[in-house]
Amino acid sequence: MKQPLRELMRARRFAPLFWTQALGAVNDNMFKNALVVLALFRLAHLGPVVVALSGGVFLLPYAVFSATAGQIADAGEKSRLIRWVKFWELGLMLLASAGFVQGSFTVLLAVLFGLGMQAAFFSPLKYGILPDHLAGEELVAGNGLVEAGTFTGILLGTVAGGVLVLLPEGAWLASGACLAVAAAGIFAAYRIPVAPPAQPGLRPGWNFAAETWGLVRLARENAPVWFAINGISWFWAVGATLLAAFPTLAREVLHADGHVVTLMLGVFAVGVGIGSLAVARFVKDAALLAYVAAAGVGISVFTADFAVTALRAGDLVSVPAVLGCFAGWHLLGDLLLLAVFGGAFSVPLYVLLQEKSAPSHRARMVGANNVMNALASVLAAGVTAALYDKGVGAPVVLLLVAAGNVFVAWWIFIRVRRGV
Repeated sequence: MKQPLRELMRARRFAPLFWTQALGAVNDNMFKNALVVLALFRLAHLGPVVVALSGGVFLLPYAVFSATAGQIADAGEKSRLIRWVKFWELGLMLLASAGFVQGSFTVLLAVLFGLGMQAAFFSPLKYGILPDHLAGEELVAGNGLVEAGTFTGILLGTVAGGVLVLLPEGAWLASGACLAVAAAGIFAAYRIPVAPPAQPGLRPGWNFAAETWGLVRLARENAPVWFAINGISWFWAVGATLLAAFPTLAREVLHADGHVVTLMLGVFAVGVGIGSLAVARFVKDAALLAYVAAAGVGISVFTADFAVTALRAGDLVSVPAVLGCFAGWHLLGDLLLLAVFGGAFSVPLYVLLQEKSAPSHRARMVGANNVMNALASVLAAGVTAALYDKGVGAPVVLLLVAAGNVFVAWWIFIRVRRGV
């Protein structure tokens, strides 16, 4: 590798972008979890409804606005656009402060939609600017670090949001923390180097449905890019199913409290970060895709073992109970390893998407990826909800995911052998 990871983290062409996106992940998840916890504690029977709505409210803008967001990213100077998007985040956090202090869930859900929209515009800029400053093995390392930073931010934000909002002055503390993180993100964004427009003069279209359909058709014309998009979308669908299954499995199979769910989410986030960093540190650019199918098999093996172990574990009602027996450590080990393989699965596909996209269309291809990711996540949520409604338990859902993932891994293996 041309630069060790720690040196890349000191380089101005990467480090400011890393901190900008990591702080954004912290803020999104700190706000979301504060909203979820507040809803569960204040809205009684309506709390679960708000929690269920929150996922869709955040994902909907990805499906609607990603095509136009990709066009804007290709047409403009990306570092300047990133700063605009971060000021947008600051404005949303000011509105969130009003919502928290007044206890207005209408305002807070509107902010959540705005954050989803802001994230939809930031994503093509983030992934589009990386190849402007990094290439080859550095691009692999950069993507690995971005994924690791994102999941670390998710973990920190989720924990902080849940803790702060339940303190005596929780509304003010959560508001202040969100504003401080947004301000720090703006400071980092001003250090990002200039990245010239990929296609100057490109005029964004504002017919969102037509632009989205046209963008997906354009992506399908590039076989390696479409392969990467399909692989990443499957990863999102699997991830959404797993994250939705953890609370249900903890409550209905392990009879555990909410702290066990938090422990599971934390272990999962750490595992994805480890897998992403491992790819960044040890895998060479030329051999990148050779590891994706193997990582897919690893996801299936440890997802299936996690489900079977949960069925046999008995009651693990608390974190001390989980940490005090072999079955608990077995569960956490499975969870960590399936997440490690998940991180190793996704990073090579993001690199392929960036490297095989034409520079003039790179951000738009990231936008097409975001559209498909959102649709895959929503479809996965719908199928999972239907299975639960029919009485299918979380362990069986996880076993179905593991089985389906084997077929996807085999498809990836065949495609890679054929040169994609």
